[in-house]
Amino acid sequence: MPSATNSHKTKDDVESMTAMFTSRSYPQHIKYMGSKARIAGFVVDGINRVHKSGPVCDLFAGACTLSGALGNQVDIVSNDIQHYSEVIAQSYLHRISRGALLLSADSICNEARDHVDARMKAATKILPYDSLRTLDEFNEIETIQRSLVNDTFDDEYHLFFKNYSGTWWSAEQCAWIDALRCVADRLLNVGAINSGDHALFLTCVMHAMAYTSQGTGHYAQYRDAKTEYSMSDIKIYRSKSVEDYFKRKFESLKKWNYENVPTGFSHKLTTLDFTDCLGQLEGGTVYADPPYAFVHYSRFYHAIETFVLYDYPKLQVKGGAVVKGRYREDRHQSPFCIRSEVAGAFHKMFEGVARAEANLVLSYSNTALLGLDDMIDIANSELSKKYRVCTLTTDHKHMTMGRLADRNRDVEETLVLAEII
Repeated sequence: MPSATNSHKTKDDVESMTAMFTSRSYPQHIKYMGSKARIAGFVVDGINRVHKSGPVCDLFAGACTLSGALGNQVDIVSNDIQHYSEVIAQSYLHRISRGALLLSADSICNEARDHVDARMKAATKILPYDSLRTLDEFNEIETIQRSLVNDTFDDEYHLFFKNYSGTWWSAEQCAWIDALRCVADRLLNVGAINSGDHALFLTCVMHAMAYTSQGTGHYAQYRDAKTEYSMSDIKIYRSKSVEDYFKRKFESLKKWNYENVPTGFSHKLTTLDFTDCLGQLEGGTVYADPPYAFVHYSRFYHAIETFVLYDYPKLQVKGGAVVKGRYREDRHQSPFCIRSEVAGAFHKMFEGVARAEANLVLSYSNTALLGLDDMIDIANSELSKKYRVCTLTTDHKHMTMGRLADRNRDVEETLVLAEII
């Protein structure tokens, strides 16, 4: 661990070093469908072509590529309607405090383990996976775990154990998720860490959740063990340790953050609808990477949204039973994912950019619900003659995260650039 007395760059130091932005190397935290991390340099090139002054607004931040790539060079407005995005952005933009820097992953996990041990000791019907030999035995234990959603608990930190045991995670893995959240909240409440440190802590748990999940990296549907082969594969993920993934991430992220996050910037993090975010913006450059698929991100990432909110939400019910995906009842539905609403959504976005007198870099994929020519027509109608509109293109492999038969799909990635003239 680095010494707590080491010096750090400030905003003034960074601004004196460079006149153009470059994409810094940064750690990714979760598996994220449509992530632009692999083409961050291409996106930054587009921003360099139009940016004049002011902040860079990441309007649909998602997994926060821009905060990771540019958070040490310019003021960032990181916005997304999903709260997990705000938490992830903090890990790139908030300099860790001395108190958090001196925390060890071992001490955190020792405290969490006490909660886990107590939880699992009380769960007498849940057998360890290494004791299960047949497909029937395996599915019986999975069913017992999933039925915990119907049980009542009287302690404060049981959300994942109750709602998600036997789904993407085992009951024991869920107990660890709850326990780590409990420890994070306690440290925040006693003042050992601040809210930015707390977000970094939660980001490390989300990382552990992503890499121990038996799904493909998102949380739309978990897999059932229908064959011996699928059972064996699911058991591999059931054996993965949330504790170990958290420990490694916590120590590495502390180090990266301490060495790479300068002070002195005026970053802003919001969880607003895109129209409301644009309504607060004055100048600068907007980077927009709206969802283009017909499926909603709130369905794919509802589990980490619930972890961040930790609000014991009502689960979606169909036919009198909780749906398999254990989705939140209040999931956000994006107009960009609805064919009848997508054109109107782009009209509102371009209108908001023009009102803010901001420049724009828009990521567009040829898999979108709206054609590029239609997109350009809308841009020209809303931005008027005050803007010059052009495009840049590059080839890119889009991650489908198992949503389609191919895990990666070749797409032509386009940046629509709109610059005030």
